[in-house]
Amino acid sequence: MKEDIRERAERYRDETAKFLAEIVSIPSLSGQERGVVERIGAEMRAVGFDEVRVDGLGSVIGRIGNGKHVIAMDAHIDTVDVGNPANWTFEPHRGHVRDGKVWGRGAADQKGGMASMVTAGRILKELGAKGDWTLLVTGTVMEEDCDGLCWDHLVRVEGLRPEVCVITEPTGCRIYRGQRGRMEIEIEVAGRSAHGSAPERGVNAIYKMAPVVAGLEKLNERLRRDEFLGKGTVVVSHILGDGPSLCAVADRCRTYLDRRLTAGETRDSALAEIREVLAGVEAKVTVPRYEQAAYTGKIFPMEKYFPTWVTPAEHAAVRAAERTYRGLFGGEPLVDKWTFSTNGVAIMGLHGIPCVGFGPGYEEQAHAPDEWCPVEHLVQAAAFYAGFVGEYAEAQ
Repeated sequence: MKEDIRERAERYRDETAKFLAEIVSIPSLSGQERGVVERIGAEMRAVGFDEVRVDGLGSVIGRIGNGKHVIAMDAHIDTVDVGNPANWTFEPHRGHVRDGKVWGRGAADQKGGMASMVTAGRILKELGAKGDWTLLVTGTVMEEDCDGLCWDHLVRVEGLRPEVCVITEPTGCRIYRGQRGRMEIEIEVAGRSAHGSAPERGVNAIYKMAPVVAGLEKLNERLRRDEFLGKGTVVVSHILGDGPSLCAVADRCRTYLDRRLTAGETRDSALAEIREVLAGVEAKVTVPRYEQAAYTGKIFPMEKYFPTWVTPAEHAAVRAAERTYRGLFGGEPLVDKWTFSTNGVAIMGLHGIPCVGFGPGYEEQAHAPDEWCPVEHLVQAAAFYAGFVGEYAEAQ
């Protein structure tokens, strides 16, 4: 079976690359994914998925099989914007294949995983693969705006609860089993406005925030470190001062923080550290909520706290991934973790569903200009996804 899987993944090399280039050419910012969801659903039907549907938030779900062991594979199919177009040497949404790579916004992050999953489903159907398993392939929405929201909805509202999930974010075709979590934090301090010609009459909220910013920089240096996931971090990502005019003392200042959480760090521990930095400063500290509408019109609010997660090295999903890699490609796989965040923050972080990662493309291509994904990775990933299903299910 493994030889058949490898042969068919290679046979569909060009078709997988062409499909990826096609869906890269469909812009799909968070909340604007309808077009790419429709195209992916059509392709799933064309290659023989048993069922294809769209959930209330707009994610596309393809099913193959109807057995006991439910295995999910996920790719978010929204992208970030292109940034400064001058940094691109081609039109970002003109997906194309050149020099053994698929180029365009979303090629690596994260439509490459989607294209390879569809090919994997085609391989399984053509080989008549059978077993006591159900494969769910999800093309999920709004991850770039609020990672995990789509899967929180799938679990809480749609009742989807697989035994295991393969996350197809870019890993360079390595096996990943965890990531740091993250949260967003807003700090607000108040001042009193006065005319800019007589600042002594007021209380400048920006000046009140200045020692807080310095304290946050020092906090970053002493945050917890984990041997596997690395160090927790905090960065001031945005500061905004407000007042009656640009000729007035600022009466409000808001600072936005990006906090990355390593193992052992939680929402409460991170907020406690912020309050220590604020000692003696009257301030309001909040964790923002995401309340934007999906392209379906549905709003599914979520606090912007995304827990750390790690799947143990000895877990059945990790072991099955390692066996799949050895059986298909030979040699020992490198097992590592993501630097950035994924839908695993909800799948495992919130809901305890074990996750393992394997994806085409490289992390450093995510959100970068002139984004690309190697065609060879698409082939390897398609074979891996098709092989993992039986490898995991048969060991249970």
